[in-house]
Amino acid sequence: MDHSTVRPRRPRDRKAQVAAAAAELFRARGFHGVGINDLAAAAGITGPALYRHFADKQAILAYVVLAGIDDMEAATTETLAGVDTPVPEQISALLTALATEAVERREVAALWRWEGKHLPAEHQREIRRRSSAVLAAWTKALLSQRPELSPEDAELLCWAGLSVFGSVSVHHTTVAKRRFIQLLVKLAQRVLHATLPEPPEVAPVTLPAFSVGTPSRREQLLAAASDLFGRRGFHAVSMEDIGAAAGITGPSVYRHFPSKAALMVAIGHRAADRLAVGADHALRLAAPADEREALRGLATSYVQTLLHTPELSVSFSGDPVTMPERDMTDLLRVQRDYVGRWVQLLAAAHPELNARDAKITVHAALTIANDLTRTRRISSRPHLETELGALMTAVLGL
Repeated sequence: MDHSTVRPRRPRDRKAQVAAAAAELFRARGFHGVGINDLAAAAGITGPALYRHFADKQAILAYVVLAGIDDMEAATTETLAGVDTPVPEQISALLTALATEAVERREVAALWRWEGKHLPAEHQREIRRRSSAVLAAWTKALLSQRPELSPEDAELLCWAGLSVFGSVSVHHTTVAKRRFIQLLVKLAQRVLHATLPEPPEVAPVTLPAFSVGTPSRREQLLAAASDLFGRRGFHAVSMEDIGAAAGITGPSVYRHFPSKAALMVAIGHRAADRLAVGADHALRLAAPADEREALRGLATSYVQTLLHTPELSVSFSGDPVTMPERDMTDLLRVQRDYVGRWVQLLAAAHPELNARDAKITVHAALTIANDLTRTRRISSRPHLETELGALMTAVLGL
């Protein structure tokens, strides 16, 4: 036989292969930062060949996100259906299955959390319906183990547990697979066993206001851009939209900011500055050499800043923005320095943790706060501020 004439075999599931390659690109660059030719090249096929499997980019994204929901539904059904298995063992099996999926397919968590807004309305409704059904099954199981909880509180804990697994998509830190899975399960168990605080008798002390008097035009533009980016996404907002929201014409915006990317750079620095102010204030109040108290103070300041600073909701929206490399590098450095303060304190409070375990744990705590403040079913809870602080400290093992 002349082997030179034998055509290479096509993979059995080319569609899944294309979707897997696309998921990595969407996670790295965001939905708007990836073109059809990019997706085809990543999958090792041509653009026309890609269209044999998917109609467009949205169809690929929908396939990946809904496949992730399929896996979560399957894990839920398989682990929670055993009538002869004690509920704690069922929950432990479910957490292990979810942690395994999160470690093996980190990109899917990122796409579900951030990129679903780019899907058609009918797919968004399907995702909400199916994810709500899964959370309802988890809530029922948790209530069987912790009957003292209200259904609303049990649902809150389940959403927070889901954020623990989603947190792997916001960083690149990794450890050995088995250890990674065990750590995520332990962190999720801490959340599900957390004791939520009683409603405070007095309002918590808040950080001082950052501005006095009438804001400048630049401040008005930053506020308008933060609001619009947070609600609609960076790519869906024009400079004219921002100008109109601030009460000025679109061209006038360019006198203050040369581009939308420049606005995002300013928003990122503003968010970092406010986090730094809150952290400094919290650490000054903590007793010397008391890392646990310092971490509790950091958690309180983080939640307060998150709930009262629109810039932070934009910074954590997961909507990748193209900006000058120097600005991106600088913002990443500032973010890493901030996370590094938490990691250093946590490693001192828990000497048994190495630096990577501590970093994974810190990201889980931060992601719970970031996610739940943007989850509509949760964000309207009247005492969310104190509850988030309690959940963060629970994950940190305090």
